[in-house]
Amino acid sequence: MGLFGLGKKKNSEEKAPACACQCGCHAAETSTTESAKERIETDACTLSIKVLGTGCASCHTLLENTKQAVAGMGLNAEVEYVTDMAQIAGYGVMRMPALVINEKPAVMGKVLKPDEVADILKGICG
Repeated sequence: MGLFGLGKKKNSEEKAPACACQCGCHAAETSTTESAKERIETDACTLSIKVLGTGCASCHTLLENTKQAVAGMGLNAEVEYVTDMAQIAGYGVMRMPALVINEKPAVMGKVLKPDEVADILKGICG
């Protein structure tokens, strides 16, 4: 008999978090047999994607191309369209349209094709 529970076996094993941040988030609950791609497509790669613009045709084109890229990659992310000039100025963006990923401007003043947006997202999500 151990004093203060010393020497007793634990009834349940503690699992170390599987995520890189060691926080025990939903990514930690995924099976180790899943491929990296499956983890990215679920919750392992959380993205905040915004298209900043004034409502012009170029801005709408970037918005649609970004939505196509996200859908094509199978990411579970919403693409937000921001037209409020005060919010846009808060990002330090001077040319539009602009693509903001995880609250950081990624591209300014250029209309990207869906594959170009996908390449940027792959650089972030792996």
